[in-house]
Amino acid sequence: MVAERVAVLGDAAIEVLAEQGMRGLTHRAVDTAAALPAGSTSYYARTREALLELALTRMAELDEVELPEVQEPVSVAKLTAGFLHASITTGRTRTLARYEFALEATRRPVLREIYDRIGAKYRAQLKASMVALGSPEPERHARLMMAWCEGVLFDSLAGTGAAEPPTLAELERSSEEVLRGIALAQEDVPERQRPR
Repeated sequence: MVAERVAVLGDAAIEVLAEQGMRGLTHRAVDTAAALPAGSTSYYARTREALLELALTRMAELDEVELPEVQEPVSVAKLTAGFLHASITTGRTRTLARYEFALEATRRPVLREIYDRIGAKYRAQLKASMVALGSPEPERHARLMMAWCEGVLFDSLAGTGAAEPPTLAELERSSEEVLRGIALAQEDVPERQRPR
C-alpha cells in the first residue's frame, strides 16, 4: 500500500514538473495532481529534497520498466531509436521533467548525487553495448552516443525541432548513421556470419 501511494505521488510530481516547472513543484501541487487530500505528499516526503528524490526515483523506476530486453539479433541502432522515440512521444512528460531535474541538479549537491547515480546506470549500459560492438574506446564512444541522444531529445522537445519531431524510421536511420560514423554499426546478422 505504501509503495503504491509513493508511486502515485511520484507520477503526480513528474506531471507537475513537466507542466509547471521546478517552481511549480510543491507538496500542495502534487496532492492536487494526485487527487489526494492535502498533506498526503508531505507525509511521505517532508522536505523539498525528499520530494525531489521521490520524483527522481520514480522516473528511474519507470525508465527501467520500459527499457527493452536485448535479444539477438536486435541492433543497438534499433534499440536506441526505440528509446528516443518513446522518450519523445509516450514518455514526453518524463523527459521534460528530467530536464527540470538536470538544471536543478547543477544547484543542489544532494540532487546532483542522486541524478548522477541514476544516470550512471544508463551510461554503464551504453558502455556495455559499445564493448559488445567491439569498440576500442567504449567509454568515449558511449559518451559520444549519449551526447547525440541528449541532443536529439532536447531538439525534439524543447528546441526548434519540437514543431516536427523525428519519426521512428528517421531515428533508426540516424542511429545507424551515427554508429556507422564511429565504425560501430551492428548488422542484424549473427556474429559468425559477419565478414572478417
